[in-house]
Amino acid sequence: MNKALDQKTLAYFPIRIIDQVKTPCYLISEDVLHRNGRILSRVREQAGVKILLALKAFALPAVFPLLSRYLSGVCASGPIEARLGREEFGGQVHTYAPAYTPSQMARVLTYSDHVIFNSMGQWNRYKEQVNQKGKIKAGLRVNPGHAEVKVDLYNPCLPGSRFGVSAKDLEGADLSGITGLHFHALCEQGANVLVRVLESFEDRFKPYIQQMEWINLGGGHHITRSGYDIDLLCDTINRFRRQYHVDVYLEPGEAVVLDAGVFVTSVADIIHNDLDIAVLDCSAETHMPDVLAMPYRPHILGSGTPEEFAHTFRLGGISCLAGDIIGDYSFAAPLRTGERLVLTDMALYTFVKNTTFNGVELPAIYTFSGKDDSPRLVKSFGYDDYLGRIK
Repeated sequence: MNKALDQKTLAYFPIRIIDQVKTPCYLISEDVLHRNGRILSRVREQAGVKILLALKAFALPAVFPLLSRYLSGVCASGPIEARLGREEFGGQVHTYAPAYTPSQMARVLTYSDHVIFNSMGQWNRYKEQVNQKGKIKAGLRVNPGHAEVKVDLYNPCLPGSRFGVSAKDLEGADLSGITGLHFHALCEQGANVLVRVLESFEDRFKPYIQQMEWINLGGGHHITRSGYDIDLLCDTINRFRRQYHVDVYLEPGEAVVLDAGVFVTSVADIIHNDLDIAVLDCSAETHMPDVLAMPYRPHILGSGTPEEFAHTFRLGGISCLAGDIIGDYSFAAPLRTGERLVLTDMALYTFVKNTTFNGVELPAIYTFSGKDDSPRLVKSFGYDDYLGRIK
C-alpha cells in the first residue's frame, strides 16, 4: 500500500466529490492543473523557454482556458489536433507527423505556426506550399542518437526507428527554408537524462544548430514530478540558448497533467475461478490501453500488491477480450458489488486513446476544483457516439 500516494490523492480528490460521479468516469482536478502550471511557469521564466501542451497526451477543451494561462500553445500530431489547438486553445500550434499526405498537408498549413517534417523527402515535397504560406516556420525532426527509454515501444531512437533524420542525411542537403530542429527522446525522465541526450544531439548536429532560429527539445520531461531537478533543467537550457542564440521549446504532455486526474470505476460482479475476480464496469482494453500496451499498473486507492492484504482480487474489464485484465490487487476487506475503486494519475493517455471496441461505453468526463460542492460533467457518451463513428 502506498499511504503517501493515497494521502496526496485524497487531498486533491475528496471522497465527497468521488461519491457524486457516475462510473466509469475520468475526474480532473483543476487545482492540480494550476499547481503543475505554476511549476511550468517557473521553468518558462527561469529558462526563457516556451512550453507547449502535447495534445497526444491530453486534450480537453474544458480546461484549455486554465492551461493557456501557463503555456505558449500546443503541439499537434496532424491536422485534427492542429485544428483543435488553433480553435480551442490559442497560442502557437506546432505540428509534427512521421509523414503527411497532400490532403493532410493542406489542412496542417491552415492551422499551424510551425510545421516539422520527418525527412528531407517530405520537406522537398511540400516546401513550396510552406513557402507560399509565408509566415509558417518549417523544421526538421532529427534523431539525436541517444535515448534511455526503458520500454522499446516508446523508444524513438531504437535502431531502425522511423523517426527523424540523422546527421549523415543532412550532409550536402539544401536547408534553405528550414528554421529549426526538433528531437524527442525522453519518456517520463529527469533533467539528467536530457543533459546526456542534448550532448549527443550537439555532438552530431552542431553545424546545423548554428544555422537555426529555434530548437524543440520534445516531450517526456517529467518536470512536475516530486524531486525533479528544475534548476538543472533551467541551467541546461540557458547554457544552450546562450551558446546558439536560439529560441527553445519544450512540449510536455504528462508533466502538464501529472496527478491531475483519477479514474473512478465500480465493481459490477464478483466471481471465483481458482482466485477471486472482480469484474469492473470499465475496461483496460478500451478505457486505459496503456495498462496493456506498456504494460502499466495503475495504483488504486487503499490497495496493495497481491497478498499484501488479506483479500486478493484479479480486476477484470467488461469487454470480451480474454486479456482485459487491469491486474491483481489486495484489499483489507473483500470487494463487494457496487463498490467504487479509484485509480490514480489517470488524466494522461486515457480518453485520448479510448475506443468503442465491443460497444463498450466510453467513460464520462468530469472536472472540479477544491471550492466546488459537486463535480461538473463535461461530457457523457452513449449510443450516438458509437454510431457516429461508423455511420
